[in-house]
Amino acid sequence: MNHSGRHTERGAQTEHAQHAEHARPTEHAQPTEHAEHAEHATALPGGLQVSQDGYTIELKTPRIKAGEEAPLRFVITDDRGKAVTDYTTVHDKDLHLILASRDLNTFRHVHPALGPEGNWSIPVELPAAGDYRVLADFTPAGQGAKALTLGADLAVSGSYEPHDLPAQKPTAEVDGYTVTLDGELTPGTMSELRLSVARDGKPVRDLEPYLGAYGHLVALRSGDLAYLHVHPEGEPGDGTTEPGPEISFMAAAPSHGTYRLFLDFKHAGVVRTAAFTVQTSAHAQ
Repeated sequence: MNHSGRHTERGAQTEHAQHAEHARPTEHAQPTEHAEHAEHATALPGGLQVSQDGYTIELKTPRIKAGEEAPLRFVITDDRGKAVTDYTTVHDKDLHLILASRDLNTFRHVHPALGPEGNWSIPVELPAAGDYRVLADFTPAGQGAKALTLGADLAVSGSYEPHDLPAQKPTAEVDGYTVTLDGELTPGTMSELRLSVARDGKPVRDLEPYLGAYGHLVALRSGDLAYLHVHPEGEPGDGTTEPGPEISFMAAAPSHGTYRLFLDFKHAGVVRTAAFTVQTSAHAQ
């Protein structure tokens, strides 16, 4: 898959950027409330650990060069060190891969190929040198297996020029589309985020299904790139969900802070990504 131009699954940078329901807000079961509260109080958001629940991501390509296409390879191993080859398909894919620069100015949401021995690979081209995070979002096969997001560091060599986090604003422009964000991201509390898509000033009412939804939203926390991945309310073909212009999500931030939101949407056969900088609201419960 080529991620440097206009294509079916388009890579993204924040200036003109172009899933798996793994928003992990705390869920409190009823029977052992105090014990579960204590457990959840120490739980980490997704993407911060290279190993979790016996599974580990091993990056076989720890460094690549900026501006050059190169294969990115990795493997997921189980608690015996054996490569995992069986996965549960979620939103049409066995694994969703996020590549993000530490300054959150470069973002990719891609889908690598799985080899017969458990090796994942995909050609990537990253435009800027610096430190990146590789986030693998997957669910192992097997009864009772839960979704995981594991993270590893990737070094991209070349002439490094630091960039500030883009300023917060309610709209994002990408390839002639304007996406407007309404709603607040609130720590510890589910809240609604509504994103409306327009093209040349006219609402887009014929968004196309992409990975089983009209939109996919990834939130990354500035500073450590803690990961939140949510999907919209409703789905194509359910009889009630309209194909635009508005896509509605329910999400909760793991903490106060600054986040970068990346919305994937598909229209006219092309997947694009709109990016926003968001400060959490002060209305946490």
